[in-house]
Amino acid sequence: MSSFTKGLVGIIVLILVIVGLSFWASKSGQKPTEPVVPPAPTGPIKIGFIGPLTGDAANIGQNSKAAVEIAVEEVNASGGVNGRPLEVIYEDGQCNGKAAASAASKLIDIDKVPVILGGACSGETSSFTGLAEQAKTVVLSYCASAPALTQAGDYIFRNVPSDNFQGVFVADYIFNKLQKTKVVVLYVQSDYGVGIKDVFVTKFKELGGTIVAEEGYEQVSRDLRSQLTKIKAAKPQLLYFIGYTEASIPGLKQAAELKLNLPIFGSDAWDDNKIWTEVGAVGEGVMYSIPFSPLSDEFKAKMKAKLGSDTLTICSPNAYDGVKLLAGAMAQVGTDATAIKDAFYRASYTGGVSSPEIRFDQNGDLVGANYVVKVVKNSKAEVLP
Repeated sequence: MSSFTKGLVGIIVLILVIVGLSFWASKSGQKPTEPVVPPAPTGPIKIGFIGPLTGDAANIGQNSKAAVEIAVEEVNASGGVNGRPLEVIYEDGQCNGKAAASAASKLIDIDKVPVILGGACSGETSSFTGLAEQAKTVVLSYCASAPALTQAGDYIFRNVPSDNFQGVFVADYIFNKLQKTKVVVLYVQSDYGVGIKDVFVTKFKELGGTIVAEEGYEQVSRDLRSQLTKIKAAKPQLLYFIGYTEASIPGLKQAAELKLNLPIFGSDAWDDNKIWTEVGAVGEGVMYSIPFSPLSDEFKAKMKAKLGSDTLTICSPNAYDGVKLLAGAMAQVGTDATAIKDAFYRASYTGGVSSPEIRFDQNGDLVGANYVVKVVKNSKAEVLP
């Protein structure tokens, strides 16, 4: 082949290449060297919620749901998260591990949410933290306080104090403030009840107190007479009663029937007005501890308008603040779960209604806690000075 022919062939090949590239570009709608820029996401940002909407602690779950609804309404009214509204998928955890695990599986595998607010009961939350950690789905619990959750994983957070704080606080209060040295513990056999009990017992003994008996009961139990009879025989100076609403109501009534005639101190789940309304005069003088929350008049008014009553349970302020914290994080880093997780570790949220400041330590636990004691008078609980 002559040099002229070779040159001619080369020119033809070059022309064909150029034509081919032009054809590809016209078919694709852009030049081959230009990157394809995906459109910005639109539509609602879906997040999950798990709490006891029925069953044990249903008042707490429904109250927390109302607080979440208020926070979501406020976020969306102010433009949402970078123009996208929040949408919450509510699931009933029933204060039960099996139900909560099923709910979490749906939220993670089907709804594909990047974040789950919940659960409320510690048993709910611990049932799905492993699944969430494996799926890299962020969990922000507004109410689960069992100490064991500290080691639940890198994607697991809670903006409620660990019961490591509550158990120590109550032991110190009973021993030093109330000056009771012989105590019996009646506790629900759940992650929540066992967690507080273990911390309390250890600290109370360190202070020099005596635990004269420890009596556990199943969460579904509504007859605690057997345990209460043993407690009466032990002749303690005070009963520390750890339980959820549905067992605490008959338990308090049965304690009165058996004439225990003891001071009774309860755990933070007793911050549910349903208990004191139903037990009536039996609850007079009962005390319990709760984390301090700097509730605003505005928040209380919005909850009253939402619910039609003054009922405000423990964990509702935390649920409200949880939404605000999450919205702020997503406004900065988007909706990728890993990015949200990293933003939570850097977060410092002030001006909320559940805590003066929300910061997380390296385990995702709330940093610091302050507690107050409430006493029941005329079927209503009020903070002791």
